Amino acid sequence: MSTPKRIMIIGNPGSGKSTGARMIGAALNVPVFHMDRDVFWLPGWQERDKADKLRQVQRIVAQDRWVIDGNNSSTFQLRADRADLLIWLDIPVWLRILRVIRRSISQRGQTRSDMAEGCVEDIRMLPAFLHFIVSTRRRSRRNQATFFAAARLRKQHFRSTRDFNRFVRTLGC
Repeated sequence: MSTPKRIMIIGNPGSGKSTGARMIGAALNVPVFHMDRDVFWLPGWQERDKADKLRQVQRIVAQDRWVIDGNNSSTFQLRADRADLLIWLDIPVWLRILRVIRRSISQRGQTRSDMAEGCVEDIRMLPAFLHFIVSTRRRSRRNQATFFAAARLRKQHFRSTRDFNRFVRTLGC
């Protein structure tokens, strides 16, 4: 099996997409792109317009090598058309909520490396984000499952961080 050059990672908030993308990028020496930082948000939590998001994704996927994480489902197919590996991090909601809470507390007042400059972690936004995670979990998972099942490329489905980490270790061989 050949080493993938273009890897797409999907999963719900708190599933470990950004951390996983950094791990894979380091293991394969491949550039890492985060949908939140590189496509979706502008500084100060300003959302890019739809046409600009599309241009950003087209720019990224045109490159020869990349890892890109994120869930903007309107660009799933565009990314999948160029990817040679699709990874779905399908982590239980209780663990994702725990991770998001921990991240919000540990990173409060800071801009995470996977976010656009000036998108500061604000604990006051946490209740709304947790509500979003809980209220969209079934529909979002169903959409990801449908996309994953239909994708015509090499794919990996992980329900645990341990299994994902084991997989990443095999990439650096």
